[in-house]
Amino acid sequence: MNMLVGGLSAVFWGVLLLSILVFVHEGGHYLVARLFRVRVTEFYLGLPCRLRLFHKSRSHGTEVGITPILLGGYNRICGMEGEADDELLAGAFAIVQREGRVSAEDVAKELDIEIDHSYALLVTLSDWAAIRPYYDPELGEKPTQRDYPRSFEALARDANMLTEYDDGHDFDSQGSTGAAEARPLSNASAQLEAERSRTYLGCGYLKRMAILAAGPLVNILLALMLVTGTLLCTEYRLPLNTNEVGEVVEGSLAETAGIKAGDKIVSVAGEAISDWDGVSVALDAARKAGKDFSMVVDRGGKEQTIAIDLPEGESVDAIGVVPTSEPYHLSLVEAVQGAFGYAGMVASFALKLIMPQHTMEVLETSSSIVGISVMASEAASAGIADVIAFMAAISMSLGFMNLLPIPPLDGGKMLIETIQLIIRRPLPMRVQTAISYVGLAFFAFIFVFVVRNDLIRFVWG
Repeated sequence: MNMLVGGLSAVFWGVLLLSILVFVHEGGHYLVARLFRVRVTEFYLGLPCRLRLFHKSRSHGTEVGITPILLGGYNRICGMEGEADDELLAGAFAIVQREGRVSAEDVAKELDIEIDHSYALLVTLSDWAAIRPYYDPELGEKPTQRDYPRSFEALARDANMLTEYDDGHDFDSQGSTGAAEARPLSNASAQLEAERSRTYLGCGYLKRMAILAAGPLVNILLALMLVTGTLLCTEYRLPLNTNEVGEVVEGSLAETAGIKAGDKIVSVAGEAISDWDGVSVALDAARKAGKDFSMVVDRGGKEQTIAIDLPEGESVDAIGVVPTSEPYHLSLVEAVQGAFGYAGMVASFALKLIMPQHTMEVLETSSSIVGISVMASEAASAGIADVIAFMAAISMSLGFMNLLPIPPLDGGKMLIETIQLIIRRPLPMRVQTAISYVGLAFFAFIFVFVVRNDLIRFVWG
């Protein structure tokens, strides 16, 4: 029964923690995309599911909500899927606008192309939120089906051709049209470029990089804030350089000999002492000599001689006395410096993952969802401070890991964008897909390896 409760606790805390952090990650992408007026149709806590609760923004049309599959989060930024440079896109867009609603077959006939090509064009335009799929109930089509429907339709647009996903739209203005209403275009190519400008594809290199980097950077920023806050709220003990004993370690030689907290060490092995630096030096010398020695302490104004018996044939690291200390809190500057120092260590650890000579070394100390769940549950049992500290560690790792130049991570996408900038043309989709498969294979190996380690470490013991 205890094992079952422990397992459920681990699952709960692991899912909760990762969902929050992935949602924050996706929130970074979302906010920067909206900053650049890029269309975003969905932003959800949880993985895609037909069962969901959401609110649809009136100002920019985004569905913001939650699904029951709380294993992260996602958003749909327009223009991140499909072929972008097909010369027939303008023609397909013009047909949908002219007809209001049209089947993929009719588009294929008018453009004299294969049906698969027609669907590719219409799906790309749908990804741009320039048109949308139409699910005909009379044909038994539903939005939850896996494949696309037979037909696609025009979106509602105001007098300036703005859709519900564009800032500043006004459907009450004269000349607005509703969904599926015909609205022929006088210049399809110009309007297609206007549609593209409101997508990820329509952004320049720097804006694309900002959108991609925003997710990891938000995770890192959150971690820096949490670590800084934790350091500021933590009380540290600052050792004082006096000869007074602040604490005696339980079970130590000092406790056995009868030394007590509050005793002032006057001499060690005949050497007079006035501060803790002197205590440390004298005790080190006495221990290294390997012979029993005596200490004189001042207890309540009276001096007492205490014999310290060292175990024969054994080395002793310490006799078990701790100096007195006073409470100390870090300043904001010190806390921020500590947070950035920690970030540097995590970044270095993440970078070693892609260095062949260090990859296995990193994997041996890494954890999967199994280990993260167990550790999250343990942190929750210890208290809110431990949960926050653990969340900071995972958020920091998530941020730096996603910046690694490995597709399909954000860093990998940034790498592809940089390559395209250098060669001055888009990488063919098949090349991007092949690169992504290599990255997925690498992460599949990592996943299997770290899950195996966690099962041995936490389950099989």
